Amino acid sequence: MSGMPDLRIEEVTVRFGGRTAVNSISLHAPAGTITGLIGPNGAGKTTTFNACTGVLRPDTGRVHLGELCLNGKPTAARAAAGLGRTFQRMELFDSLTVAENVSMGPEGMFSARRPWGQFWGGRGERSDVARRTRTALERCNLLPAAGRRVGDLSTGQRRLVELARAMASPFRFLLLDEPSSGLDVHETETFGAVLAEHVATTGIGVLLVEHDMSLVAAVCSSIHVLDFGSLIWSGPTAAAMTSPVVQAAYLGGEEAEQAAEEAAAERVGGHA
Repeated sequence: MSGMPDLRIEEVTVRFGGRTAVNSISLHAPAGTITGLIGPNGAGKTTTFNACTGVLRPDTGRVHLGELCLNGKPTAARAAAGLGRTFQRMELFDSLTVAENVSMGPEGMFSARRPWGQFWGGRGERSDVARRTRTALERCNLLPAAGRRVGDLSTGQRRLVELARAMASPFRFLLLDEPSSGLDVHETETFGAVLAEHVATTGIGVLLVEHDMSLVAAVCSSIHVLDFGSLIWSGPTAAAMTSPVVQAAYLGGEEAEQAAEEAAAERVGGHA
């Protein structure tokens, strides 16, 4: 589908006091693809997401959604422009049904664009919410569970509810923060297949923060690697899986030192 925007992060730096959490990183996540953003704990991945969504104001740099510069725009305005996000910790309403949770995605978007829509909505809008909700439930294989309380579901099903809510919303680009956390191998494979189909069907772009490298390898066309707040490698997924630079970021100890020595020449040529 044409018309979906790319996400561009240009020389973004985020500091907390004297500590630099993200150090002048630049990356491109194209529409119609799933791009990985990986690295060890504390590398700056979630901080990067927070800078993109307006939760944090970067000290330097710019974030663009297509031709739109997001700098200076509040979180709600960025969401209304089409930038969606999920979180490491699931944000669901356990006492509500699956369908009710999913429908809150498009309902919230419409309300943000038209504040009085929180009190009433037109027939066309209600029909659009119902259509989006049903389509997302179908894509995530959740229709049989539509009337169940979310609090009664397994972790895998709850993750799919979270994804379905993002899919039902009229977002044009998605930031997914460790969406496979807590899932077993089969649930992760199911999640990856649903996500890949959604991207192929809609043309939406996804920037995926994830520690499960099997999921990253299965769905990401390219990968950016962060370590200690700096972008240390960018390139195709297949190359990342064998890169000494990427291995050094994940191993630690003597193994990391050995990998780093092997990566000295690659570190220069591996940057995008």
